[in-house]
Amino acid sequence: MYRNYKLNELRMENIGEEVTLSGWISKVRDLGHFVFIDLRDRYGITQILLNEEVSGSELFEEARKYKNEWVLKVTGVVAERSSKNKNIPTGDIEIEAKKIEVLSRAKQLPFEISETGNLSENMRLTYRYLDIRRPKMLNNIIKRNDMLFSIRKFMNKNGFLDVDTPILAKATPEGARDFIVPSRTNKGDFYALPQSPQLFKQILMVSGIDKYYQLAKCFRDEDLRADRQPEFTQLDVEMSFVEQEDVISMAEELTKTVFKDVTGIEITEKFLRMSYDDAMNFYGSDKPDLRFDMKLIDLSEETADCGFGVFENALKDGGNVKAIVAPNAEKFSRKYIKDLEDYVKTYFKAKGLAYIKVNENGEINSPIAKFFSEEKLTQIIEKLGIKNNEVALILADKYKVVHDGLGALRLKLGEELELIDKNAFKFLWVVDFPMFEWSEEENRYKAQHHPFTSIKEEDRKYLDTNELAKIKTDSYDIVLNGYEIGGGSIRIHDEDLQAKVFEKLGFSQEELEDKFGFFLEVLKYGVPPHGGLAYGIDRWLMAMLKEDSIKEVIPFPKTNKGQDLMIGAPAGIEEQVLEDDLRLKLLEVEKED
Repeated sequence: MYRNYKLNELRMENIGEEVTLSGWISKVRDLGHFVFIDLRDRYGITQILLNEEVSGSELFEEARKYKNEWVLKVTGVVAERSSKNKNIPTGDIEIEAKKIEVLSRAKQLPFEISETGNLSENMRLTYRYLDIRRPKMLNNIIKRNDMLFSIRKFMNKNGFLDVDTPILAKATPEGARDFIVPSRTNKGDFYALPQSPQLFKQILMVSGIDKYYQLAKCFRDEDLRADRQPEFTQLDVEMSFVEQEDVISMAEELTKTVFKDVTGIEITEKFLRMSYDDAMNFYGSDKPDLRFDMKLIDLSEETADCGFGVFENALKDGGNVKAIVAPNAEKFSRKYIKDLEDYVKTYFKAKGLAYIKVNENGEINSPIAKFFSEEKLTQIIEKLGIKNNEVALILADKYKVVHDGLGALRLKLGEELELIDKNAFKFLWVVDFPMFEWSEEENRYKAQHHPFTSIKEEDRKYLDTNELAKIKTDSYDIVLNGYEIGGGSIRIHDEDLQAKVFEKLGFSQEELEDKFGFFLEVLKYGVPPHGGLAYGIDRWLMAMLKEDSIKEVIPFPKTNKGQDLMIGAPAGIEEQVLEDDLRLKLLEVEKED
């Protein structure tokens, strides 16, 4: 027997009992006549005491050589501690060791498990098995388990069936690149790893499953960032005979349940709701962070025919002029404003960033003030509602540049000026997304969500016009603190409407047959009205635990280059396997450092 208690269980009532414990050495303290060992497992820590009188001189001397992270089996008697530790549950007792067996030794550690400083990410990911031993990471893994258990309990209680779908599937256009898997038995053909189970879950509704869910592995070959991974976990949900409100109601109840089970915080109020248009117009983002104010203010009307060419030209080209107002104007030195201007120029292709600064004494400081009449400047100041010691940052450009630029600038200033309430959790539904968005690169309309999203009944009339941008969908995203943690829609169940949408997206009949032929055939066999949504488990948990990176809540994540440093993936394949089994030949490629 390796243990009859875990290392968080023993209490004063166990005093005098002989016990066997096993775990890792967290710390060894040699005080001369006494050696203390903090023995750790997943559940907690128990102090082990060795002295020559109880443990014997041989064991006592051996214990002085023990190192951190060795694995021990300890047999001894529970005794009351003379110096109690109120910070741990077992702090009133200790184990007077009679026998210790070293089960495993550890080599010199690349970092201390107890270390709380800034370890390099590469070091942590290379030795992830050690990183997970650290209390913070271990707690995140436990919270992930709590989350998944809560989800399964809720879904089963509410009549959903857990149905798994294929990992080896077919490439379909879903917005990101597919990971491709060559087939050995069907040479020259390829599988694609699923970006999501979207088509399968709709097929399950046609199959009569009625309520489906799955904790699905999904794969997207896209550029990575703090809240993205190439391989991620998704809670996939689909329901038959539902409208938008049915799905939102179920999802809100699920979200509140999981949130309480993970954080211990109960949310009783209904989630706020905002249209996509309002989210973009007021926050420059379809996932606004509502933990602080600072809305975008439209100055297009006030700056029309104002005499300032930059503003007038943007408006003539169909763009707009918008601003955000920030506090602490004294922090906005010329250098700081120039840095902000470089930021929106570099990342959002803005032509420049104008500003109007009002000092503590009410004096206006702005390089563009000279271009306006006194009356026009007063109009602009009144529209901005700017007060003493505030600054307005203004962008004039195309709609996308202005909203993306100011939306990002708003978040940047929220962090740098410490305007965000870090203790708050702000949930939001963003609804009524456009069906189509224009792609400048491809010179055509694309589906903003996916081509199976149902459009609003009153907007069907625009399908036969050139006003596709006016079409809204029965769609909804759930946002937490500026992160999109989930989203979905009611689906198209009408074969004719689906064909019309594909037509407007510019698919030829050949492309439709190639990409969606199997699914179009499914739609011919009695399709119930249906809808659903999917949550990004990793991003959702990241937001709940207030982590800055998705890597903090995934057991074995990849780097921003998509590499697994622990196992050394991706890796090369023997040429013989490529050529003989898969009939593939590699081009000459220079490997990046």
